[in-house]
Amino acid sequence: MTEVTAPTPERCDIVAGLERLLGLIRVLSPSGGISLTTASTLARLAAAGPHRLSDLAAKEGVTQPAMTQLVSRLERHGLAERRGHRDDRRVVMVHITPAGRELLDQRRQQRAIRLAGLLDALSPEDERTIAAALPALTRLTDQHAPAPEQPPANPEDNRAGAIERETA
Repeated sequence: MTEVTAPTPERCDIVAGLERLLGLIRVLSPSGGISLTTASTLARLAAAGPHRLSDLAAKEGVTQPAMTQLVSRLERHGLAERRGHRDDRRVVMVHITPAGRELLDQRRQQRAIRLAGLLDALSPEDERTIAAALPALTRLTDQHAPAPEQPPANPEDNRAGAIERETA
């Protein structure tokens, strides 16, 4: 188990900046249609290929029953489908459909159009700086987040987690 260290002020600034960026992405995302969890699930299927339902739930940070409901909705809308595993008929894999890929492409296109206006307001140097940060951001997002069981660095977070578990 790796040791959890308290974040430095600089790392707290990075977290705050990334949170603002996530907020911007949410604002730029087309309204209506699908939730961010649904979009994230479809994007995972598009990028990484078919998944077991339990693996999808774990990677998206939701319960297996919640993922089962989400996949059922995706199937009803023709955005995903369940198929048997090619090597083990007992295993069911969730696949994205062409309609699901098309929906993701449309959402990305709409965000790109909205983001282009914001990028136009930046200096060319700022835009180059953002582009230069993309490889590091990709490496960051490709890492696995710590397991939920890992204790938080802040003791106050431990107390809050215990309260949530008691009231759940």
